[in-house]
Formats: sequence, structure tokens, C-alpha cells
Amino acid sequence: MIKRKYIFNTLFSAFGLVALAGCSSDFLDQENPNAVSAPTFYRTQDDVALAVNGIYNSLRDGNGIGENSGLFSEERSDNTGRNDNQSNAGEPFQFNDFSLLPSNTYLKSHWLTLFQMVTRCNQVLAGIERVTFTDANLKEQYKAEAKFIRALTYFHLVRKWGDVPLVTKELLSTDEVTAATFREKQAVVYNQIVQDLKDAVASTLPDKQTANTKGKVTKNAANALLGQVYLTMATTLGTADRTANLNEAKKYLTASYNLRSFGELKEVPYADVFDVAKKSTNPETIFQVVNKQGDINFSSSIARNNQAKGETINSLFASSGSGGNVTPDLVQDYEEGDVRKDFSIKFANDPIVKDYFITKYRDASSAATTNGYGGNDWILIRYADVILMLAEVHMQLGDEPTAIGFLDQVRERAGLPKYAVSKANAEYAAKYPTLKLAILHERRAELAFENHRWFDLLRFFTTDELVAYFKSKKQENFGIAKLSNFGKKDRYYPIPFDETKLNPEKMYQNEGY
Repeated sequence: MIKRKYIFNTLFSAFGLVALAGCSSDFLDQENPNAVSAPTFYRTQDDVALAVNGIYNSLRDGNGIGENSGLFSEERSDNTGRNDNQSNAGEPFQFNDFSLLPSNTYLKSHWLTLFQMVTRCNQVLAGIERVTFTDANLKEQYKAEAKFIRALTYFHLVRKWGDVPLVTKELLSTDEVTAATFREKQAVVYNQIVQDLKDAVASTLPDKQTANTKGKVTKNAANALLGQVYLTMATTLGTADRTANLNEAKKYLTASYNLRSFGELKEVPYADVFDVAKKSTNPETIFQVVNKQGDINFSSSIARNNQAKGETINSLFASSGSGGNVTPDLVQDYEEGDVRKDFSIKFANDPIVKDYFITKYRDASSAATTNGYGGNDWILIRYADVILMLAEVHMQLGDEPTAIGFLDQVRERAGLPKYAVSKANAEYAAKYPTLKLAILHERRAELAFENHRWFDLLRFFTTDELVAYFKSKKQENFGIAKLSNFGKKDRYYPIPFDETKLNPEKMYQNEGY
């Protein structure tokens, strides 16, 4: 079995970007002549199981959507960022400074990693058809898992870059790669995402996780993600299908909500959601990347990475840096009495810090060791997110009473007054004069540092509104990153330079770059 695992890893290395890396000639140079090829790898059900595990493993990558991928989403928003414009040639700083260049190597790594994830899914979906299964339901489950993760990955790609290459099959020749190397329109990409998720919802997947299947795709996860996709389509793809998409979002988000094992959200304390000791019994998590405490290869590093010098709240690891950055803009947006503030952020008094840092992810137990090998799971979908999306959907459909009911569930757990009471408060009403802005604010406080904020901003605002939103903020609350740099171009990332250079016509650059 060790040999087969080695071959499998070599296989993915060889086809590492079969894509798309726009890529082209790189595709020719990557195959190892001593490695088994994709078409011949799949021979047994065990081979398929190993390949599916490889897809799940790709979710861990910080260059993709893993726990250390905040650079590509959260740092793009108004929640976090960095004041270091020198390290690594200043390239990480470009993301929150809104000075991102197509030649940015971090951007290219993110692009390649996401397409490598797509490639893994496509290889599984092709390879599984070459294997005889004794259990037809298991085969369908594996296919649904691959389709879900492909959909999740493309959902990241299409929101970040707009039109992107759409590849749904295994690519085995340079001609196939060349034919696939063009930017497909967003609407077509979204249609594929929807189809993959509908297939998952209609599959043999279990309805929800059990103690023994943590981290596995379920119908609950597929419903939640499909609801979010429809909500995003309704608010970003124009008005033609807006109402229909909102109703579909309501349908699938409600299906996910109805699968919960608790009554109202207040029954699950906020701190319990992120408590390492309670993660196996926490009923709020819908889909997550599971980490193993104390394991050098499969542990979480998020608690250690966010730790500030002189602090011990996150980890036994002795940090020498400033920890996870928190913008003053976010600090000031927490309401008085919000239990999420004290749990999520803390002020570090060390002379080299003197600033807030992220404390939402903690594992200071001895089992994590002084190396900070934490047991935190990386939560990708949870019920508070679903509940607030239901509030958003009902608000968009004009049903404010139902929207407020869902909003109040989240506020009540956070120790805050219900919306009707808060709305009567002059300060609250001035900051959030509409229900829409109140929901956006609640999502910010509830889901901070979970890599949702940038996508929320894209969904709540048109491009012109988003520019005005950032321009209305105070520069003093963002450090040295220049808010004045923000413009219409920043709704999307630039296509990596190598891609447009290889084919300027089919891999055209986004506007403003």
C-alpha cells in the first residue's frame, strides 16, 4: 500500500496543473516517465478511496482555501491586513493595499492551487468509471464528494476572477489543454457549479455528519453551499433571474437549516464552536477540515500563527511577532456587550505589538506542544452562516419579519438586544440605517476571520457601491495600506501575468490591470 500511495502522490505531482495553468508548455515538462499515469492508476475501489482522500487533503492547502489562506480573502477585506510592505518583496501587502499586480507570485500560486484541486476532482470522476464497484451507492457517494469539492473550488475561482477556464474532464494531451485554455463566462461557470451541487444533493451522500464522519461531505453541506451559490447569483449576475435565484437560495438554505440537531442558535454557546475539546460534539459545524492535535503533518497552525508576542491565550508557542492582524475598523464595529469581541480579539501589550490580534482560534493545551501543533478544525460551513444567509434571502425577497427573526437568533446568542430594540438606539441606527446593513454588520461580527467578509462585500454591493463603501472609511483605521488605491478594478483579481502572456485573446486580462 505504501508503494501505491507513493505512485498516487507522484501522479498528482506529474499532472499538477494539468490545466490550466494556462499553461501550456509546463504541462509537457511535468510528467515523470517513471510514474503511473492517471488512466492506469484506477484499478480497485481502494484506489478510488485513496484518490478521494487526496481531494480532501487538498482542502488543507494554505495556497488554496485552507486555514492559512486568509491572504486571498480576509486580508482583501476591511477585517485584516498587514502593515509590513517589505517582506517577500512586498507582494503579500499588495492584497490589502489594493495594489495587486498580475505578476504577483502569491496570486499565481493561489490560481494554480485552485486549478490543481479541480484537476484532482476531474481525475477521480474519470477514473472511477474505470473501476468495478461491488457497492453502487459507494460509487455514487465518491462521485458526489468529488463534485461538491469541484463546485466549492470553482465558487472561489469565479468570485475572485470572474470569467475563468471551465474544465470538467480529465485532460490527457496538449491539444486538450490548449482547447480548454480560455475564459468561460461567469454564468456558464455558475451553471456548472449548480449542476455539481444538485447532483450532490440528489446523491447517496448521508444527510449530515456523524461522530465518525467528521470532515466528510454531506447533503447538508451541499444544500448550504448551493443556497449560497444561488444567493450570490441573485445579487451579482444581474436582475433577469434574481427572484428565481433568491427563491432557490431560500429552498436550499432552508433544507440545510432543517437538518440541524438543535432548536435555536443560542443553545450552542459561541465559544463552544471553536473549542478544540468540544469539536467532535459541536452541532453547529456543517463542513470542516479536520486537524489532528500534536501531529506535525496534520495539525492546525492557525492558533500559533495568530499569537502575538508576550501572549499565551492562543498557544504554548512563544511568538516573536505581532500575531493575526485586526483592523481598527473592525474593532470599532463590535457593539458594546458583544461576547464575540472578547472571544475573537485581544489587545497585546508587548512594546513591539501594542495592537489587537486574533484569538478566535485557540489551542493552548499541552497536547499541542510548544510547537503549536493545534487541534483546531478549519470550519468552512456552519449554521450561523446559514441562518444569516436566510435572513439575507428573506430581506431580499421583501419578508423583513422573517429576516429579522433569523437575525435575532444570532444577536441573542451574542448577548445583544434584538434588532427592534437596537434599531431604536440612535448610534446603532446611524451606523446601520437599513436591515441590509444590519445583516452585513452581523455577518462581520459573527464570521470574522473565517474568510467570508470579502465575499459578503461583493454580494451586498455593486461595484460602484463597493468603491463608495471603501472610500467612506477612515484611512487611520487601516494602517499604511492605502484606501485611496481602491477602485472598480479591485472587484476582481488580475489574471496571472503568465496566463495572459501565453494567450492574450482567450485569457484576456480583467479591466484595470
